Amino acid sequence: MSETTAVNRPPEPDFSAITTEELIAYRAAENGWRASGAARAILGDPDPGAAIEWQDIALPGRDLPVRVYRPVSTGDGEAAVRTGLPLVVHVHGGGFVGTAVQCDWTNSHLAARLPALVVSVEHRLVAPDSPLANAADDGWDVLQHVMRHASQWGIDPTRTAVFGESFGALISALTAIRAREAGMPLKAQVMVNPVVDVTETMYDYPSMAEHAYSPTLALPQLRLLQRLAVPPGTDARAFSPLYADDLSGLAPALVVVPTQDAVADHGRRYAERLRVAGTSVRLTEYPGARHAFLTLPGVEPQAGAAQAEILEFLRASLTA
Repeated sequence: MSETTAVNRPPEPDFSAITTEELIAYRAAENGWRASGAARAILGDPDPGAAIEWQDIALPGRDLPVRVYRPVSTGDGEAAVRTGLPLVVHVHGGGFVGTAVQCDWTNSHLAARLPALVVSVEHRLVAPDSPLANAADDGWDVLQHVMRHASQWGIDPTRTAVFGESFGALISALTAIRAREAGMPLKAQVMVNPVVDVTETMYDYPSMAEHAYSPTLALPQLRLLQRLAVPPGTDARAFSPLYADDLSGLAPALVVVPTQDAVADHGRRYAERLRVAGTSVRLTEYPGARHAFLTLPGVEPQAGAAQAEILEFLRASLTA
């Protein structure tokens, strides 16, 4: 892309009237900007203690790119080789737009400081020809693939966590449920500003009414997300962890909620449902923080505190 496009972030389109062609063009421009050096002032610089690379994974019927973060040094290299690193499977935020690169700041810090192998899923983005079911399968299939090939990846499959933000937190929550059903034990799940309801009730929350258009134009984007993610004929409840029949026996959860967020009540309600079901859960709210604040350390002062909390939670869960 051109230097001008890389430096200047593309303007947001009218999400309520966007065409498929406009969506594709906006996605390419926006994801290009997020992957550019110009975005680092907002998205943060990677931790130099982590090596970062793209890798393709052969999954059923498709090859899928993942962004892999490895610690440059584990502090005890022989022990790490002998026992394998903990694994964190991460899913970036953004349903119809987004890329794993936007999460380099947090994922590289986790890889370097836990230390752990972090595998971030470059899932299929929702579009008229790609519903949420595809993205959900991507998250689940990557987790299975890496755990089944643990020795090749240098990980200890008994110390595995899932971690996601926004739409990625939805995929991570669905993955945690599928892992329990498959008898695949996870040590932890982390959900940051999660969207956990994609049914028609996803808008029926006080936080949605309060922050539908401020500080961001959340409602038009969520309506577009829902329209693409669960097209007519889809059982939206099946892709809404909030409505799962059974939330017991899941991995211990950390739910991080920024309060200036239209979907803040999604996280609050889900944490309560987990608690009632007997699943260990910690709900932490960050007053004044906006949606996606964890990916915006250059403009969101509380991003550092949230990253530190996630690091502490995962360290306690994965090294116990």
